[in-house]
Amino acid sequence: MTTPRGDVTALFLGPPGSGKSELIRALRWSDTGEPVPKPDAGVPVLFPAGPGLFLGELSCPPAAPGPWAAEADVLVLVLPRAGGGPGPELAEAGRAALARGVPVLAVLTRIPGPGEEEPERARARGELVAAGLDSVPLFLVAGPEPHGAQWAALRAALEREVAALERLLPPAQEGFEVLGEEELAAVREAFEAGGLEAVLSWVRASLERLGSAQVDLGVAGEGAGAVLDALRGLGEGDEGAAPAEPPPRPLPYPAPDHPNVVLWALPAGPPEDARPRCHAVVLVSPGPLGPEEAARGRALSQAGTPCFHVRTDGAGPGAGGGQEGPDDESWVVLGGEDPEPPPPAFPLRPGGLPGLQEALRRALAPAQGAALLLALPPASPAGARAKAEALRGEAWRPALLASLAATAPVPGLGWACDVALLRGQLAEYRRELGLEPGALARRERALGLPPGTLAALARSALSHGATREAVEERLRGWAGEGRAGGVLLGALGFLFPVGGAVATGGLGYRAAHGVLSQGLAELQADAEAVLGADPGPPEA
Repeated sequence: MTTPRGDVTALFLGPPGSGKSELIRALRWSDTGEPVPKPDAGVPVLFPAGPGLFLGELSCPPAAPGPWAAEADVLVLVLPRAGGGPGPELAEAGRAALARGVPVLAVLTRIPGPGEEEPERARARGELVAAGLDSVPLFLVAGPEPHGAQWAALRAALEREVAALERLLPPAQEGFEVLGEEELAAVREAFEAGGLEAVLSWVRASLERLGSAQVDLGVAGEGAGAVLDALRGLGEGDEGAAPAEPPPRPLPYPAPDHPNVVLWALPAGPPEDARPRCHAVVLVSPGPLGPEEAARGRALSQAGTPCFHVRTDGAGPGAGGGQEGPDDESWVVLGGEDPEPPPPAFPLRPGGLPGLQEALRRALAPAQGAALLLALPPASPAGARAKAEALRGEAWRPALLASLAATAPVPGLGWACDVALLRGQLAEYRRELGLEPGALARRERALGLPPGTLAALARSALSHGATREAVEERLRGWAGEGRAGGVLLGALGFLFPVGGAVATGGLGYRAAHGVLSQGLAELQADAEAVLGADPGPPEA
């Protein structure tokens, strides 16, 4: 398998009018659109140039280059066309980068007249030497078009430095896909508008919006309470369990921690009394649907509402050890003159209703299916994989929130906030995947397994609780990766200068994301093992 490449950010620093935008436009590796000029806000404009590769532009002056240059993996000093050398601030940024071992290049974008190229080169070289940058390679490129030997030499030098860094820097969990251009732009706009406080608010709000689509799922029929409990991972007698008898009026059961997903127990009366309007309906019966249940199903599933059937006797496809799946009984048996396809039927088993959950997600709109996936506990190894994948795709948000905790001005508080936020997120992953002691005990009772059987299948220490010591140890391991013994941020670290996510007391986005991703992978493996331990239905 090909080793993942690391993130690299090349920062182009220079005064206004020195040709930074033209350089970036010509040097971008992929056709991802033309750079759009933006008002100078004192922070870099970042252009994705490929997976894990970003080219940044910052005008200095007016911005101070120091904080931003400290986070760059490659520094490109774009010299003023009118001469005069890099200036004191650019020269200091270049010398500091060289002292850290960061590659530094110098470029002069100017179209010299006949016979002026060598004198121009000698003048620019002398200015670099005077600034203490005599070891920096100099490239004299003639105009904005990427032609000529110097353009080729500049591109080759930059590619060479990037290729070397890609082997040294750790990848940000396939960062170009996890955090794309749209998200980077949103983070940057929040930072420009209100600094780090605005970024924190944006991240918190985006976390609250995850899986926030409204889903109303109606459950009706004899045994509806058992289906409501099975979908929510509850057992008979558990707190919050639904009563066996149908309610006199629609009764809501919001999913824990996901109030936007509501399971409705519908009354046994006429369909017109069964409100509210649901996005999907589940009919429950102890056996095949009779004419009355069939008519009720037709009425409840008007206007294309998806309708499903659950048999509480456990019969149907999968009985005797087969996979759970939809029944194929025909409406015509139920007495309709105009036969219609029957609603898919799923047997209620002690291990839950994984097939029904998957069918519901496929039938709903994508946003609603995602909300249902996040709201209901997984009932099968495949369900655990799907839920972990959804959580993994959004792990960059809590990772960014944890890394920004490093802005706390009190010594040691940034580390404490990092650890506390990561512990909370790992505990949430554990709960979402059904690995809490109460959930394991309920499943053991439902399957008739001795107490402790499922807990013994959980190999990761995180499945038994994310202790402070465990999280700190993982953070220290990630903090030791990268160049110079520290965590190097890619595009995100580049967006926040000293006092932000890369402040002395903070661990940074890459470490937080690494801890969450590794922990989620371990919890997913344990959830698959636990949910795969199903003895199956009793033999006939």
